[in-house]
Amino acid sequence: MRFKVSAEVEFAVTSASTVLLGIQPFRSEKQRILEEALMASSPATIREVLSPVGEKRFNIIELAHTGNITFSYAGKVENDIQIIPADQLTDVPIASMPVDVLSLLNPSRYCQSDRLYKLAAHKFGKIDHAFEKVMALRDWIYDNVEYTGGITNTQTSAFDTITEQVGVCRDFAHLGVALCRALTIPARYFTGYAYQLNPPDFHACFEAFLGGHWILFDATKLVPLNGLIKIATGTDAAETAFASSFGNLNFQRVEVNVSSLDTTFQPVDASSTTQGYSVS
Repeated sequence: MRFKVSAEVEFAVTSASTVLLGIQPFRSEKQRILEEALMASSPATIREVLSPVGEKRFNIIELAHTGNITFSYAGKVENDIQIIPADQLTDVPIASMPVDVLSLLNPSRYCQSDRLYKLAAHKFGKIDHAFEKVMALRDWIYDNVEYTGGITNTQTSAFDTITEQVGVCRDFAHLGVALCRALTIPARYFTGYAYQLNPPDFHACFEAFLGGHWILFDATKLVPLNGLIKIATGTDAAETAFASSFGNLNFQRVEVNVSSLDTTFQPVDASSTTQGYSVS
């Protein structure tokens, strides 16, 4: 599928500062960038780098001038969603996991899987098939956590979400990651553009490592799985923020838009249970 994506991020700068900006889709064999442009509304030194952790490319931006500055990104992306039958999405023995996957079994800042072992075992431990386990925890999050904005914040963790049972896509994704890891299933946080998300914004979900593949799951069930365009993956939101600022500047606003370039787009419901979908 082919998509047109765009984003604008504005900051108010009061002295020389630096921004790490991650709003460009990740470039890979399955996700190709057909064209793109990143512009700044006032002078800035911009250098693109590839993160050594997870999947992420971002820009290191040095701001020497004060005042408001807006970064505008526009691109066209083509991605190939791999469809994998559910019966192939089994547990992978730890000894057979790739080395770079092993760290994604561990608890992290926002995904305290070590505090959720008992809950995960009680709710999902008796389910034999790995794909069915992850579907069950995805549905449990959807049924038990209220999707509401303005209540949680950047400090909210998966354990907080279990307690408060409310959150936004970031919180749903963190809880999905934490419960997977508590079940000895490697999982990582996914952030990206999302076609048909209303209102438009960056969207978070999670990927679980099943049958040797990274499979997408969206516990919010707000968007079609084949309408997701990957920006970054990582252990949790700490590694995948769309902007990290250093210095005297304040975030002002963000605007995101996604449209399909294909008239034949057929949405895949996030509740799909018969097969897995992968963009990795």
